[in-house]
Amino acid sequence: MFKSNRGTVGGFFLAGRSMIWWPIGASLFASNIGSGHFVGIAGTAAAGGIAIGGFEWNALIIVVLLGWLFVPIYIKAGVVTMPEYLRKRFGGKRIQVYLSILSLLLYIFTKISADMFSGAIFIQLALGLNIYVAIIVLLLVTGVYTITGGLTAVIYTDTIQTTIMVVGSLILMGFGFAEVGGYNAFVQKYMEAIPSQVSYGNTTISEECYVPQDDSFHLFRNAVTGDLPWPGVIFGMSIISMWYWCTDQVIVQKCLSGKNMSHVKAGCILCGYLKLLPMFIIVMPGMISRILYTDVVACVVPDLCREYCGTAVGCTNIAYPLMVVELMPNGLRGLMLSVMLASLMSSLTSIFNSSSTLFTMDIYTKIRPQASEKELMLAGRAFMLVLIGVSIAWVPVVQSAQSGQLFDYIQSVTSYLGPPIAAVFLLGIFCKRTTEEGAFWGMVFGLLVGLSRMITEFAYGSGSCASPSNCPFIICDIHYLYFAIILFGVSVIVVLAVSFMTKPIPDVHLYRLCWSLRNSKEERIDLDADEQDKAYKKDEESVHEENEEEPGFLKKACLWFCGLDQKKEPKLSKEEEEALQKKLTDTREEPFWRNVMNINGIILLTVAVFCHAYFA
Repeated sequence: MFKSNRGTVGGFFLAGRSMIWWPIGASLFASNIGSGHFVGIAGTAAAGGIAIGGFEWNALIIVVLLGWLFVPIYIKAGVVTMPEYLRKRFGGKRIQVYLSILSLLLYIFTKISADMFSGAIFIQLALGLNIYVAIIVLLLVTGVYTITGGLTAVIYTDTIQTTIMVVGSLILMGFGFAEVGGYNAFVQKYMEAIPSQVSYGNTTISEECYVPQDDSFHLFRNAVTGDLPWPGVIFGMSIISMWYWCTDQVIVQKCLSGKNMSHVKAGCILCGYLKLLPMFIIVMPGMISRILYTDVVACVVPDLCREYCGTAVGCTNIAYPLMVVELMPNGLRGLMLSVMLASLMSSLTSIFNSSSTLFTMDIYTKIRPQASEKELMLAGRAFMLVLIGVSIAWVPVVQSAQSGQLFDYIQSVTSYLGPPIAAVFLLGIFCKRTTEEGAFWGMVFGLLVGLSRMITEFAYGSGSCASPSNCPFIICDIHYLYFAIILFGVSVIVVLAVSFMTKPIPDVHLYRLCWSLRNSKEERIDLDADEQDKAYKKDEESVHEENEEEPGFLKKACLWFCGLDQKKEPKLSKEEEEALQKKLTDTREEPFWRNVMNINGIILLTVAVFCHAYFA
């Protein structure tokens, strides 16, 4: 906490751009792997086999795009948030505010709610604690160190938690394989894991609902009949991954805190190698759980499922927690509980920090353009408290809406809302002809199409294998990964069509904001230059107006707690500010390290292709 200057926007939200590669890589991995993964991915694997691991391995390719293509542009643009990049690139305020609000809603509906719900399932199984007591304690601990420490505290705690997560889940994997008798026995026994009770009253449930699929050990499945069709896994998943890894505040913010470009790239490569692990430490243990506790994990009779886990659509969500509670000896069970809590807290801290960054920099500054830096810091922390309150209030909604497979719920929601954002960022960076009108209407149209599918599907209910939903074929039976491809394509067409019908943005406003002009040395005139001049004048005025009164003891303590008591630095001259800005937007690398990173990037891509081909 004391290593960074927590009293400034750059120190609190970007860790002073001083982070080295291994905490960045560990933090990227920890922010991504939440308890939603341990519960959701293991549950989907128990139901359908290894194909869900393809979602994790897709990231091996996308993190290379993040480090080599996207982050250099963001750093050259000198931005703290993703909506701020869109404002610089396109001008106007409406895209920035729109994306900030949409991102905050996505965080609440997918990330925070799913992570808290899955963490609560685990605590309930392991400790028998009331869900709300457990969640409130967790959120308080998480909130305290995120609110006080800023991004530095988040990244360092993430690094420790990554170590705990990997070590603990490797131990559980070892116990699981030992219990089933090795890999070959695991493959054979999974195909035989059929529940003993498959009928109730006069109803006999169809075999496809409880017999493991023939392609359970194939990563790529039939393009038409597969539960995760291969074109969807390759192309649809890449679109969702691009939105998540390359344009999402939670992830990109970690990269923007890097000391220099080589550290950012090395962090991305480390994260890529760590993403190889979930197939072995989450997917396969979820399948082992089905072998060991077939009647519970693979139950299909609604009344029995309700008795085992409280939900009628199936109990695959408890596959991983059940294995921890039943298989681990005392002591190690405690370690695994800490693994789950670490994964939950590392995701929540990252989301809280990034959400407060979005709110402070993109929404609060619009409401209070005259706000001082101290006021912005306090507003960001207060917003985290509001977010924690909303998160607790959302828990009963998630409890009642728990679909049979949590991870499918998360992925389908992001498939309906993420592709238009990915389209706008991709075109904004790689096509300089894209205009503000094109970007805005592309996002709005994409959102309306995505929401119409999401609301219809939720209104009809996703149903289960035993009692399918009666949602019309044209709406619900197009796989959500195929829908992501269609939505992305439609959004790109709308953005380009509207852009070509409107006046292009002159190059003078685009230097270092898009790929073709990334190395330009010309001076850029920002589209929001007038606003920045006003902000600079306001800043100078606020220095003269600052009240020099000595604060009382209580106020002093509060300011120290939030890192706002640090002594006033002497005011920088305009030349010094320009030099500092130049340092923050520098993407140069030493030739030796650039070559080392490029070779490592190629090796990572080769490993990704090999893994996909081996399990295809």
